[in-house]
Amino acid sequence: MKLTKLAAIAVAAVTAASPVLADLVFPALSYRTGPYAANGIPFADGYADYFTLVNERDGGIGGVPAQLLECETGYNTEKGVECYESTKGQGSLVYQPLSTGITYQLIPKATADGIPIHSMGYGRTSAANGDVFGNIFNYPANYWNGASIAINHLLEINGGDISGKSITLIYHNSAYGKEPIRTLEVLAEKHGYDLTLLPVDHPGQEQKSQWLQIRRERPDYVVMWGWGVMNPVAIQEAVNIRYPMENFIGVWWSGSENDVIPAGPGATGYKALTFHGVGDDYPVYDDIQKYVVDTGKTAGAGDQIGTVLYNRGMYAAMLAVEAVKTAQEIHGVADITPAMMRDGMEALEMTEEKMTSLGLPNFGPAFSVSCENHGGPGLGGVAQWDAESGKWNMISDYSPSDMDVIQALIDEDSAAYAAENGIESQCN
Repeated sequence: MKLTKLAAIAVAAVTAASPVLADLVFPALSYRTGPYAANGIPFADGYADYFTLVNERDGGIGGVPAQLLECETGYNTEKGVECYESTKGQGSLVYQPLSTGITYQLIPKATADGIPIHSMGYGRTSAANGDVFGNIFNYPANYWNGASIAINHLLEINGGDISGKSITLIYHNSAYGKEPIRTLEVLAEKHGYDLTLLPVDHPGQEQKSQWLQIRRERPDYVVMWGWGVMNPVAIQEAVNIRYPMENFIGVWWSGSENDVIPAGPGATGYKALTFHGVGDDYPVYDDIQKYVVDTGKTAGAGDQIGTVLYNRGMYAAMLAVEAVKTAQEIHGVADITPAMMRDGMEALEMTEEKMTSLGLPNFGPAFSVSCENHGGPGLGGVAQWDAESGKWNMISDYSPSDMDVIQALIDEDSAAYAAENGIESQCN
């Protein structure tokens, strides 16, 4: 969406007439403590550092400073709700819960309060249906896309046929870990593979029995939906039983450096899904170095920059900033409200040209959001770990998921939610 001349004049006029504007407030429901801290810290650092970059380099967003309100949840649903309640009245524009459990609890609350939620690549998958979930967004991809992308990868390396293959899903025994099960079951019916489900209880440090079963049954492939300490434990267990790592693939929340480095050289070959670029070979990092690192304004120790989850936090913040710009264009004001933010998110369009101008060329798939589709195109890629270089390498392009299967599941689940909650169409 391009800035119209009229909107540009309006934004400039408001900015000039109001030298002291209220900050644009972005709450961060982070977890820097507890068993999930190793994964929560880099995301929180990337999220915060990008807003600092925008303030220091650009003077804010449309002339209005961005303010981060960080609240520690410890990945605990109850604490997450408490963080929401304590910050929602401070002008909070959009929530990034960074937890499927917290997201589920906040959906009715945020909807009633008129505040949007962006559960990027997590949360309730059927929230992709904006006709039912008017304030919830999960672009550019969701868990059911991820499950399909994993299966598509297995199809690709097997010549398009995985009938008779055995696939084990080892998953965090929570709302998060259970999200892909229904999709994998439907895809099993379609492609003829055998699916085994192995839950791992919170926090995931004890997995001996699950991996003894995997060693005994020797499935052709293992797919993992893990988080926090569960991931490195699982990868080490796979190394211990000499499971072929190239046949072990995790969702995008099971593919950070923290997950693979503890297992040493044995982790080489492990694969993980992703919906954004890996590494720090992007021009935006030169700006982060200049305006954030060199000025001593990093959110953390500065040691996470360019890691997978730092990139993801930065990406989430960048999408929030671009949604603010879109809302400012739509409404012709710089100091937007949460309702205006929602409009900006629903009209967001990320083109390759725009991402290049932001210093992130080819960082993520191009996508657009609409009233009906709050989930984006559902594209994803596959990265593979190389312990010798200490790097993740993209081994695929961003490719589509099986939307024939996924859209039917989204329609079914969101229709049931709408019926239960008396929700009428949001897009009429």
